[in-house]
Amino acid sequence: MAVDELDTRILRLLLEQPRTSVREYALILGVARGTLQARLDRLERDGVITGTGPTLSPAALGHPVLAFVHIEVTQGHLDDVGDALAAVPEIVEAFSITGGGDLLTRVVARDNAHLEDVIQKLISLPGVVRTRSEVALRERVTQRLLPLVESIGRTAARK
Repeated sequence: MAVDELDTRILRLLLEQPRTSVREYALILGVARGTLQARLDRLERDGVITGTGPTLSPAALGHPVLAFVHIEVTQGHLDDVGDALAAVPEIVEAFSITGGGDLLTRVVARDNAHLEDVIQKLISLPGVVRTRSEVALRERVTQRLLPLVESIGRTAARK
């Protein structure tokens, strides 16, 4: 999907001022409200905008421990294990990967003992061969998309 300069300006506003109204966005951008709404609808339909809810902090919710758990799966059981991971509330993301392991999960826990309990639960899932865990010590770059949106906007402006 092609994202043009106006799209990137819209996305930047959504990232910088997420609680502003569509009407206010239109005023800031100098476009008609209908134009803006049509662009937002298209960006959602095309999967560029994937959510509008708040970003929550697992640490503030009592789960300050963050670990990345690599899971090796028995051949032919990737989908089954992936489905089973969805039932583990401490798993906040899971990806199929290449390299060492078959799945990479982002796991949050209350403390190290709770993390061990979650890992033991993962090991007991049918189809899981082994796990390997890495505990995050400190976040160095928070999840962000604004630099990417700005880069895409610069590219779109040059076209």
